[in-house]
Amino acid sequence: MTITCGIDWAEQRHDVAVLDHDGRVLARRRIDVGVAGFTELVGLLNDLAGGPSGLDGRSVPIAIETDKNLLVVALQSAGFTVYPINPLAVARYRDRHGQAGKKSDADDARVLADILRTDAHRHRALPEVSEHGREVKALARQHQEAVWAMQQTANRLRSILLDFYPQALLAFPNLLHKAAQAVLTAAPTPAHGARLTSRRVVTLLHRCGRRNDAALVEHIVGALTAPALRQPVAVEAALGVSARTLLTVLGAQQAAVETLEEALSERFAAHPLAPILRSAPGLGPVLAARVLAEIGDDPARFESPSGLRAFAGTAPVTRASGRSHYVKARKIRNKRLGDACHWWAFAMLTKSSGARAHYDRRRAAGDHHNAALRNLANKLLGRLWWCLKTNTLWDESTAWSAPTRQAAQAAA
Repeated sequence: MTITCGIDWAEQRHDVAVLDHDGRVLARRRIDVGVAGFTELVGLLNDLAGGPSGLDGRSVPIAIETDKNLLVVALQSAGFTVYPINPLAVARYRDRHGQAGKKSDADDARVLADILRTDAHRHRALPEVSEHGREVKALARQHQEAVWAMQQTANRLRSILLDFYPQALLAFPNLLHKAAQAVLTAAPTPAHGARLTSRRVVTLLHRCGRRNDAALVEHIVGALTAPALRQPVAVEAALGVSARTLLTVLGAQQAAVETLEEALSERFAAHPLAPILRSAPGLGPVLAARVLAEIGDDPARFESPSGLRAFAGTAPVTRASGRSHYVKARKIRNKRLGDACHWWAFAMLTKSSGARAHYDRRRAAGDHHNAALRNLANKLLGRLWWCLKTNTLWDESTAWSAPTRQAAQAAA
């Protein structure tokens, strides 16, 4: 007997529903999120799937609205086929069963099981990514999150400085530079900045590794000691405490980013697919690791380049109805992979004459900058898919067509 299972997950408990091939509910359970709940689930599926056919619970497909829950990891490790279903798709399927707006966790578990019963062929099972691949993914995503958090802190600091200390931004346009953090930590308010001497600035720059640069010292001292509008003394002091606090946070975040980047580079370099990804122009260790993290190392995940392109969002979508027909950018996509491909395409403009010629041709055809980069990324992903599929290093001479190479040579 063919059965399907749906799990509506939550932080405190999971609701489970199991359906037969006719859609009848065979069992409902509310299980614990720990080992006891997982054991209960496996036992339930074994009981329902067993019989004359000799099947066990691992033959039961399972639908759930996430791909990174601990339960998902445990199920996949135990040999189950797990289908991560987009919550938006679940909401659409829910409307098939009623339009009154009724919703419950138990009903959502049943809807998830029904999705696999009727439309399993329209959904993708969770790929079989290796433990090494998942390790790279964890580091790559946390590194990216740390970079975003660091940039957010820098933006907060910039906003505060604009309120009471704009001359600091004239001295240091980039607050992520260690020289900026060293000097502003020592002079977090206009009052402190006005008392800075050239000798003191030189000492601070030496501490953060900067060599003697008389022009830089003169620029910093001139900007911080120049006459400027001021907040009241008490307000200025309060904002100075806030600025110094954010500088401390920013320094800690930079150290965390460096630690994560070092670990990411080390683990990515040891991955079997690293040489192929690094052979592509424009893919440095961090960007290549991000691409691997989102694509994964399951060779059966993408059967064609079009699947990979759709996943990254570089492939456009067409909307046609009656006389209306237009092509637009794909919105439902892996945004992290799309972001990595955007910066890869941007880097390729100076790394590959063929890529530059393709970009220029798209711009001449009327594409704006981002659209041309997206089209270039679409081409690059097709070539990368072939390299990964055939275990072949990137080769510029075969990556671009003869007309593209000739155009690039003519432009050079």
